[in-house]
Amino acid sequence: MLEPTRRWVFSPPAEVPSELAAAGAAEGLSPLLVGLLASRGCRGPGDLQAFLGDPVAALHDPALLPDALVACDRLLVARSRGKPVMVFGDFDADGLTGLALLTIALKTLGLGVEPYVPSRLDEGHGLSAKAVDAAERAGCRVIVTVDCGTSSRDEVALARSRGIDVIVTDHHHLPAELPVSIALVNPRRTDSVYPEAHLTGAGVAFKVAQLLLADVPGGPEQALRLADLAAIGTIADVAPLLGENRSIVRLGLQRLQEGAARPGLAALLRASGIEAARVDVESVSYQLAPRINAAGRVGEAMVAARLLLAEDAATAEMLAAELDAANRTRRELTTMAVAEARAAMDPGGEQPAVVVAGPWPVGLIGVMAGRLADDEGRPAVVFSTSTSPWRGSARAGGDLDLAAAFTACQLHFVRFGGHAQAAGCDLRPGAYDAFRADFLALAAARSPRAIADLAVDAAIPADTIDYALHRQLQLLEPTGPGNPRPLLGIMGATVTRVRAANGGHAQITISKGREVLDAIAFNRPDLASVVQPGDRLDLVARLTSREFAGLETLQLEIEDAATSGLLERQLGVAHPAGAVASSLPADGRGGAS
Repeated sequence: MLEPTRRWVFSPPAEVPSELAAAGAAEGLSPLLVGLLASRGCRGPGDLQAFLGDPVAALHDPALLPDALVACDRLLVARSRGKPVMVFGDFDADGLTGLALLTIALKTLGLGVEPYVPSRLDEGHGLSAKAVDAAERAGCRVIVTVDCGTSSRDEVALARSRGIDVIVTDHHHLPAELPVSIALVNPRRTDSVYPEAHLTGAGVAFKVAQLLLADVPGGPEQALRLADLAAIGTIADVAPLLGENRSIVRLGLQRLQEGAARPGLAALLRASGIEAARVDVESVSYQLAPRINAAGRVGEAMVAARLLLAEDAATAEMLAAELDAANRTRRELTTMAVAEARAAMDPGGEQPAVVVAGPWPVGLIGVMAGRLADDEGRPAVVFSTSTSPWRGSARAGGDLDLAAAFTACQLHFVRFGGHAQAAGCDLRPGAYDAFRADFLALAAARSPRAIADLAVDAAIPADTIDYALHRQLQLLEPTGPGNPRPLLGIMGATVTRVRAANGGHAQITISKGREVLDAIAFNRPDLASVVQPGDRLDLVARLTSREFAGLETLQLEIEDAATSGLLERQLGVAHPAGAVASSLPADGRGGAS
C-alpha cells in the first residue's frame, strides 16, 4: 500500500453566500470555482467583480492612505520652490522598483529628483546618515523614503536638524516609537482607514504616484503605466495576491505581456530569456526579481536602479548584462555559503528554527535564510559576522510571525524591522547566544508538525478532469501567496504507465475514460518503482497545461500520492455526511455547468 508522505488536510468547505452563488452562476462559473473564490474572501457580487473584472476599477482611492495628501502637498511646495527631492529606496527588488516608479512620477510632475540607494554593506536597511549628508549637499529639502523609514527615527531626526523634511512611504511593521516625519504613509498604521493593509513598498509608492499625477493632464494614464514596476515589487516581496495587490499585479503583468515595458525591463526580459507574452508570477519571482536583487548582493544596487530608470535601449542592454552576470556570481556564492551554513546547523535538525552565524557576505544572508527556511520547513535566521554589528536576516518557515518574534527579541538588537515573512536586524555585541535562545523558544511554541500538512482545496473524481475545469481554474490567475493555485484531491486515478524521468522525477499516465492524462511528480523518483500499471491512486495535484507544436495538453503536477480510498476515508472523518459532494461542483463533473 502506498502511504502519503504528508498529512492531507481539508478545511471545512467555505460558506458560499447566496448572493455570491447567484452572481457566480450568472457569470457561468462552476460551483467549485465559486467555492474557491469564497475561500479567498469573496462574499458577494462586488467582490466577484473586483476579482474577475477590470483591475483598474478595483484600485482604491490613494487619498485614503494615511498622510498621503500631506506628502503630496509638501512635494508640490518643493516643485513651486524649484528644489530637488531625494528619493531614497531600499536595495531589494521591492524598494528598487518603488524608487524607480516614484522617481518617474516626480519627474513627470516637473520636479528635479536625486535617486539614492544605500550600500547594503556600509549603510544597511533604512534611511542612513550618509544619505542625509548627500541630500544636504544636493540642495534637497525633502527626502522621500520608499520601502523603509518607519524604523529610522534617529536618521529622520538628523534630517530634521538639517532643515530637511522626510516623507516616509513604507509598509513594514510599526515600532513602538515612530519617526517624527512630516508624513508617514504606511497602510499598517493603527489609525489607517485604507482598505488594503498588505501593500508592498512599491505598492505604496504606486499609490502615491497615482495621487501625485491625478490632476496632471494625462497623469492618471501615466500613473497606471507604472504598474509594471509596482507588480514586480509586489511579487518579489511575496505579498498576498488578493485585493488591491492582485489588481496591481494584473495590470503590471498585462503591460509586460503586451510588450509595453520600459527599456530597462525589456532588456532584463531579454537577458533572462523570457518572452514578453509569457511573463507571469513565476518568471518574475525566479528570474526577474533575483537579477534586480543581485546587484545589491554582490555589488551596488544603484546599478539596478539605473537599469529601471534607463531611457535608451543601449544603456539598458549594458546594465541588464551587468545584472545577469551579477546574478550568476550570486548563485555560485550562495551555493557555497549555504553549504557552510548547513555544516554549522544543529545536528539532526532537532531545533524548531535554524539560527547560524558566519563570515558570509551581507548581501547573501537573506537568500541563504530563504533557502534554509524553504528546505527545512522551519524559520531561519542567518547572521553575517563580517560586519560590526553583526547583520542578521530571517525568513519564515512554518507559521512563525517574524515581525512579532523580532519585536519580542528587540532588546538584543541595535535596530530591526520587517514583516511576518521576512525580517532583518543589527545585533548588539555579545547578544548572539541570548538572541538564539529566545528565538528558539518562540519558534518552539509554534513548531511545525513532525509530518507536514498538505492543504487540499477540493476533491474531485479523476474522470471529471477536463479543459472546462482548467479554464475555470485559470480565472484565479495570477496566483501566488494568499491566492495559491488550487491543490485538488483527485480520487480513483487508474495508472496506465509509469516511468522514471531525468532529474529524479516520476512520470505517470492515468486513464480518464477513453482518454489518458499525463502527470509528473517532481522529486519523487520512488513512485517510478513503487507504482505499477493498473494501480488505483488518490492524488493531490495541481492542474496545469502545456503547449507543444501549437497543441495544448492538460497535465497534473503531483504533490503527493496514496493508494485509492484515502480521500474518501479522510473526508468522511473530517466532515459530516455529504462533505465530499459539497467540495464538488453541483453537477459532479468539475467543469462549467
